[in-house]
Amino acid sequence: MKLSRAAIALYVGLVFASGLVLGAFGQRLYTASTVVNKQRQNPEEMRKRIVAEYESRLKLTPEQLAKLNAILDETRARMEEARKGIRPTYEKIHEDQVAKIRELLNPNQQAEYDKMRKERQEREQRQKQSGRGL
Repeated sequence: MKLSRAAIALYVGLVFASGLVLGAFGQRLYTASTVVNKQRQNPEEMRKRIVAEYESRLKLTPEQLAKLNAILDETRARMEEARKGIRPTYEKIHEDQVAKIRELLNPNQQAEYDKMRKERQEREQRQKQSGRGL
């Protein structure tokens, strides 16, 4: 069977177009990244989701559910206590950093650095007050 030049050109064009579409789709899959939620989840909502998943998938009894909640409460308290113990250490390290940075700056730069730090603290306070700093 003899094919005309137009038919051959059409077939070659279809193969080329198919390769182009497949390549673009493959590139999209290869470079696709997961979407990251930049805002931290509310701990209570996260806990409810976890407890609901455990309850449904593990078929927990009411007694097991009560014990699970007690374990989660205890863990939260222990984690908070650990955070409180670590915070002074972090604050000391940060204060040391600020002091070292101020040492290397001239007086004009120190004034601008202090201004920058104050602006950053005010911005963080506004974020905490607006609920975005969860």
